[in-house]
Amino acid sequence: MNKEQFLKQLERNLKGISAEERQDILQDYEEYFAIGREEGKTEEEMTASLGSPSQIARELSASHHLEKVETSTTAGNIMRAVWAVIGLGFFNFVIVMGPFIALVGVMFSGWAVGAAFVLSPLLVLVNAVITPETFEFFDLFVSFALCGIGLFTAIGMFFATKAVTSGFVRYLKFNMALVKGGLKRE
Repeated sequence: MNKEQFLKQLERNLKGISAEERQDILQDYEEYFAIGREEGKTEEEMTASLGSPSQIARELSASHHLEKVETSTTAGNIMRAVWAVIGLGFFNFVIVMGPFIALVGVMFSGWAVGAAFVLSPLLVLVNAVITPETFEFFDLFVSFALCGIGLFTAIGMFFATKAVTSGFVRYLKFNMALVKGGLKRE
């Protein structure tokens, strides 16, 4: 594969990255080829040493999406980062999706419990309107206690969600570094 074929394939595979960043990346590879030419290497030798343009694009895309998560932690950015890291290899599907699904399940259930507890007084009042003969003050007092517990649960889930998100992004970075070439020991 020559330089032009390599750069065209790389550009085609960088579709998830903005045009400006894509041009910066392509310019970096142009410089790499210029330096290699000065050292007497052929284009085929340089493209062989770089590896597959599609693999390079997947790694660059994963890095790009992880950087976006660090600047703006939204559910969409996290999902794009997860899919980009999974795209690095099939093995990552198991290694990334398992913990991701488990964490999303735990976070969802924590938020659902908090919301249900907070809404419990409203449910007792709705029950009292629908079937007034079953109303007891004990139910109302217990629902107020549950509401308080729900508020504490929701506050705890807010901080837990932030911590788990941060930890999972670090896990994605670790996984990406591992896939890219292993971890460097110092």
